[in-house]
Amino acid sequence: MNRDELIALIILFFEDISKYYGSKTEITEGIVTDIAHIDANLTTWNLSEFELIRSAYRHTGNKFMLEGKGLYYEMAAEKIISLNQLGRNNFEFIEQYSDSVFRITKLKFHYKY
Repeated sequence: MNRDELIALIILFFEDISKYYGSKTEITEGIVTDIAHIDANLTTWNLSEFELIRSAYRHTGNKFMLEGKGLYYEMAAEKIISLNQLGRNNFEFIEQYSDSVFRITKLKFHYKY
């Protein structure tokens, strides 16, 4: 997928995200240094659960944002190198912060429809 196709896919995702407002949302975040060979034992993982209240794009800083009660999560738009749908209401973003540092963000929406 080229950069223009990826940008279009990201925009489509965020244009459609409002249907998940009010849904339980899980964010699993991993920091890895070898994206080609992800080893769960060598990855730093975090899990957050919240009810999605809103999302937005913050022009200052070029960030995509997800917000819930007591939680604010951002992804750097220019650093996103991949977006995949892993299943129904499950998505994975990969950001690249340097040649050897990547952040994987997995979103799972417990959507009732």
